[in-house]
Amino acid sequence: MVAALVVLMPAAVSYLSAMSGPSNTALGVRSVEWLRDHGAAGIVAQIEDWYYTLTAPSKGGAAAKAVPKVGVADLPAGAPRQVPVAERPQTVRAMMGPALAGEGVWRATRSGLGSAPPLLVTTLRDEPSYPRVFVGLAWIDASRTRISLYAGNLEPTVSLPSRATEVPLSTRGSLLATFNSGFKLIDAGGSRGDGGYAIYAHTYSPLKSGLATFVGYKNGTVNIVGWMHGATAPADVSYARQNLPLLVDHGRVNPAIGNGALWGATIGNAILVWRSGIGIDRHGNLIYAAGDDQTAASLAGALIRAGAVRAMELDINPYWVSFITYGAFGALDPTNLLASMQRPATRYLTPDDRDFFAVYLRK
Repeated sequence: MVAALVVLMPAAVSYLSAMSGPSNTALGVRSVEWLRDHGAAGIVAQIEDWYYTLTAPSKGGAAAKAVPKVGVADLPAGAPRQVPVAERPQTVRAMMGPALAGEGVWRATRSGLGSAPPLLVTTLRDEPSYPRVFVGLAWIDASRTRISLYAGNLEPTVSLPSRATEVPLSTRGSLLATFNSGFKLIDAGGSRGDGGYAIYAHTYSPLKSGLATFVGYKNGTVNIVGWMHGATAPADVSYARQNLPLLVDHGRVNPAIGNGALWGATIGNAILVWRSGIGIDRHGNLIYAAGDDQTAASLAGALIRAGAVRAMELDINPYWVSFITYGAFGALDPTNLLASMQRPATRYLTPDDRDFFAVYLRK
């Protein structure tokens, strides 16, 4: 018994230390994360696989009769002056017919932003075998917004000079939306080790060639790329967040989409689970997608249908996926993109454990 206690003591100390630290993550979720990080990843993965297989929706059956309500208003008719007609997001063509009323139709997230709102949302059925499953989509006008990356309490696991961990009070006046980042860095690189991470114009975790990377430049532009610039971010990069290989490139699904190990350290591509992703269209505007009961392939298909030419998977599992819009000045009226998103809409207005992105109206 004494020998057993001696062996277990370091693990107990590690666990208690992890559970007692500052965190906004539920105790059960933190416990699972601790197990995954301390040699039990395979066991956790198998249990998750069983759970998601048992709780997966039945194939076929009656189709949904209405789309989930998102946004506040349909776009005004006619071509707005602020955005060239060619760059306006078109209604997303239904992936299964007949299309439901409002399916794929972009809607504004708040009033008072003119006839060409910089942030639009819609929903789409993207799983023909599961006609009741919807994915939420958001279109972000890169020319009228500014995107910032914020570090969380626990992620990234690198030494930073400072961590905002929430949307700063001083910037909430122009806040339009917030959304989740990618996997924990230890998982973000897949088989290539830790994912790369640059913030505050400095590289804190070496960037890996070939990994999908959300890049923010000092001039305010953004991009989704397959990284090919070495381990250190160039001088013009403000931040770079890596996560797995590109999900979509040149408007096509990654040929390795069938390799389950690529698209989740704990969940394969064929498992139906909450997933999220971010893409960029041919005009440089961003497209976010998220939904329950998604495979890597269905998520990629929805992003392509919405216009993405390149895209990357972000975080997965219900506890980590969030896209939140703010319906009024000062981050008031926070609303989840999909009502079924698990975390509260105030998530990023208080300190959070994971890094995240914020979308601001450009002044």
